[in-house]
Amino acid sequence: MTHFSAVLAQTTSTPPPGTGMSQILFFGLLFAAMWFLMIAPQRKKQKQHEAMLKALTAGDEVVTSGGIFGTVVAVKEDRLVVRIAENTRVELGRAFVSSVVKKTEKDK
Repeated sequence: MTHFSAVLAQTTSTPPPGTGMSQILFFGLLFAAMWFLMIAPQRKKQKQHEAMLKALTAGDEVVTSGGIFGTVVAVKEDRLVVRIAENTRVELGRAFVSSVVKKTEKDK
């Protein structure tokens, strides 16, 4: 039995100094990489979408998040009136507009 305990004593070792600091640095770099590759582009896209929603005016052709194409007829504070067919108008929450297909040209 003493031979076995001698082998165990030789195989166990302490980690080299500085290992904890290198792990913290590694996870810090990993978090920074995730921020620049995932979170920052998503925030930029969200800001662009909010700017697009604020810039909507009557006459703009839009696509809803449900895939319905329509033309903005009136702009209210928190919603839009969208014409989706002849004599068919719906009120739509601003957040449900996914993109602008065609922006109307305003005379300056």
